[in-house]
Amino acid sequence: MSGTEPDPALDPEDAKIVTLARSARARVGAAEGAAVRDTDGRTYAAATVALPSLELTALQAAVAAAVSSGAPGLEAAAVVTDAGTADDASVAAVRELTAGAHVLVADARGDVVATLAGVSA
Repeated sequence: MSGTEPDPALDPEDAKIVTLARSARARVGAAEGAAVRDTDGRTYAAATVALPSLELTALQAAVAAAVSSGAPGLEAAAVVTDAGTADDASVAAVRELTAGAHVLVADARGDVVATLAGVSA
């Protein structure tokens, strides 16, 4: 995939959160961008937060935005990173809200390089 067109094999709603994650990352030039989709279909996007008094991965920040907006749970999450994987703390934030949500890991072009399946209850 070129990163300019969504992967046709990717669910359209998942492609949307990958695009939102890419946009969040690019908007502020952050190391990572992330987006989550809650169980009501609403989306929340965020970038890495690196302040002297507060550090959050992009995925933690997106989960925090969802939680602070009253999201009842998550269906899916996406993180755009050059690392090739989502770090444990980021995945833990998703799993604490909804164990069954899958996490898409994409590169800077938006190509999904890994999918971390949700954990069954």
